[in-house]
Amino acid sequence: MTPDTQFARRSLVLGATAALAGGLARPFAAQPGPPQRPSGPGGSFQARSADGTVLTGDALGDPAAPEILFIHGLRQSRLSWERQFADPALSGFRLVRFDLRGHGDSDKPATPSAYADADRWAEDVAAVIAAAGLRRPVLVGWSLGGYVAGAYLRQQGAGRVSGVNLVDAVSKLSPDLLTPLAGRFARSTSSHDLTERVAETADFLAACFHRPPTGADLHRMLVVNGMTARAVNEGFTSAAVTDFEPTFQAYSGPVLVTHGAHDALVRLAMSERVAAQRPGRRLSVFPQSGHTPFWEEPERYGQELAAFVTAIAKG
Repeated sequence: MTPDTQFARRSLVLGATAALAGGLARPFAAQPGPPQRPSGPGGSFQARSADGTVLTGDALGDPAAPEILFIHGLRQSRLSWERQFADPALSGFRLVRFDLRGHGDSDKPATPSAYADADRWAEDVAAVIAAAGLRRPVLVGWSLGGYVAGAYLRQQGAGRVSGVNLVDAVSKLSPDLLTPLAGRFARSTSSHDLTERVAETADFLAACFHRPPTGADLHRMLVVNGMTARAVNEGFTSAAVTDFEPTFQAYSGPVLVTHGAHDALVRLAMSERVAAQRPGRRLSVFPQSGHTPFWEEPERYGQELAAFVTAIAKG
């Protein structure tokens, strides 16, 4: 572990303590009601998946504008996309994000089997598309979100998708395409030893960045990581479906592949393989980013995503 990573981990733990102390002083939030669509140009909503899991999301922007559905990564949340929701380059689009099952404000089934079945992830995306009233969004899949996007295309087809942006995405669970560090975290962040799990969760978050965030950003991220159900890792790492490269090969729609040059978890080769599957696909490497180019180089990322979605909308 580098000195920067050790410092980031210490900062995260100290900040999380303060954030949690402040949170305890607030009233408990009401339990979510029946699934509802967002009203107007923005607002929160709930979507009920096929197995009854309730997913929490929110939307921003003109419902008639081109749509982008953001799918976050493992141990993260819909808050991962805060910089995109505040980006002027993306202000002309309908932006929708949600917490994956087991994450954030969404339901957290206790059994690993709820996360081992790729069809469950696919049904979640379908439920969100329906609940948010989306027509044909561009799917943005970051890390685990790339696996989830692949699961959706495999089960539901491409009829309700206008394009895909894969961001440091996991398209195949393969030791050759993931780093040894990713393999370590797959085991350790689901440890039944609380001391180990806390330490490894902080290390995992630090490993997501080439230039770690600081202050309140770090504090919020660690709190979110700590909210993730342990069963998520246990289930996902035992998934029966491990390879969505054939699914992305079969997908004939527009694909933008984004990857951080310093990603310590997903090898660049993962993105290169998907980008090379069909002519016209673009691989965009971000030289100052790790696993989170949309956060580390948000201005460039927003401009490229906006250009990609605009080109699709123009046909």
